[in-house]
Amino acid sequence: MNPTMETELLVIGGGLAGFAAALQAAQAGAQVIVLEKMPTTGGSSAMSGGCLAFAGTDMQAAEGIEDSSDLLKQDLLEVGKFENDAELVQTYVDHQLDTYEWLKQQGVAFSPVIEASSGQSVPRVHTVDPADTVRMLEQRCRESGTVQVLTNTRALRLLRDGETAPVTGIVASGPDGEFAIRAKRGVLLASGGFGRNAELVHQFAPHYDNAVFVCGDGNVGDGLAMARKLGADVRDMIYIKGTYGKHPVDTTNHHSCLAVYKGAIAVNDDGKRFVDESISYKLLGDAVMAQPYHTSFQIFDQPIFESGDDRVRILDFERRLEEGLIVKADTLEALAQKIEIPYETLRSTVDRYNAFCDSGDDQEFGRKKLVHNHGELCRIETGPFYAYPSTAAVFGTYCGLRVSPTLQILDVLGETIPGLYGAGEVIGGFHGGAYMTGSALGKAVVFGRVAARSALNA
Repeated sequence: MNPTMETELLVIGGGLAGFAAALQAAQAGAQVIVLEKMPTTGGSSAMSGGCLAFAGTDMQAAEGIEDSSDLLKQDLLEVGKFENDAELVQTYVDHQLDTYEWLKQQGVAFSPVIEASSGQSVPRVHTVDPADTVRMLEQRCRESGTVQVLTNTRALRLLRDGETAPVTGIVASGPDGEFAIRAKRGVLLASGGFGRNAELVHQFAPHYDNAVFVCGDGNVGDGLAMARKLGADVRDMIYIKGTYGKHPVDTTNHHSCLAVYKGAIAVNDDGKRFVDESISYKLLGDAVMAQPYHTSFQIFDQPIFESGDDRVRILDFERRLEEGLIVKADTLEALAQKIEIPYETLRSTVDRYNAFCDSGDDQEFGRKKLVHNHGELCRIETGPFYAYPSTAAVFGTYCGLRVSPTLQILDVLGETIPGLYGAGEVIGGFHGGAYMTGSALGKAVVFGRVAARSALNA
């Protein structure tokens, strides 16, 4: 084995959570090593939609949007079906606004807040270029002079001297073979999820065996396995969710399209609605996976098409039409013919839904708003008409290691594993039963910073 390296804080994973933690530690004067097993950094963070959920920001105030930490917490718990860890949610709420300001101080630029999205009572999506944001934090780390980044280097196993002893480092494998790294202040797992591990996905969520998986190639569950070997507990493993709105056959555009959040309805191959379209797109993902061929169509009309927004990827209907992904027809009958579903059934479904809009009572599925608690229902009646084929794509596993409110990893007895911390997709307990837009990337940076502080202050 090669000579042992030493540092104060060791971070496993070079995505947003890892670099947020490393930079937080570096700004406190600590020596940090970041390990990334892939040739380049970024991981799933860089592939994401770039949405972060913050409440009470200056950008919201400038748009006249009234939001608060209390409303953010309420939405997170409601969307999570109160299955999430309320104390962990409180940690996010307590540190989210400070993290927003911190990101701005690092030079991160946010796009205007313009739409309420999945799970949000008011618009709170603060959008960034995700790859640029990870690169920017990495650059700030390198400029600090106290952070060393090792790529092509994989963590193999955690080190400690006994069953109850603190974690003191890892054994890693790099270009020159195996070596150890000792970390005086602890090891922080920010190694991502396990969307690329079909065996694990089948173990916990077999109903997603046939889903499309879009995540970093390195997301096979290394951190999860290393911690579980030490007795770490897990949370929310049954709540692996796919995101609704992925085109079933397009392989170039991995982003979802969510016309349902502007007023569209979702119908299956029989032309029938099957869900309340306003719910979290993770729960919509569950619903579509239960339909024939795991597919559906989002059906909408010209006014809904025109309500799209080219500044928001999931609402850029014009671009999807130009790409040939949206089906368009002058009449509903012609649309039904093009997508090969029974016209009479589709006509009946649309007419019944329009009657619900008029009465304000969706007697089939109880839809009350366009998305969560925001937006009024609208009729689908003005041609031309549109259909967007949709299935579910798994962008993250949204479950993982059980942690304390200070991001210390807990064992199966509920006790902390000394010297071991977690942040980002590798941890569970935050999302609960579903997912709010922006909360995955948001938890990466918020919890990365909190975990780093906890390790340095232990």
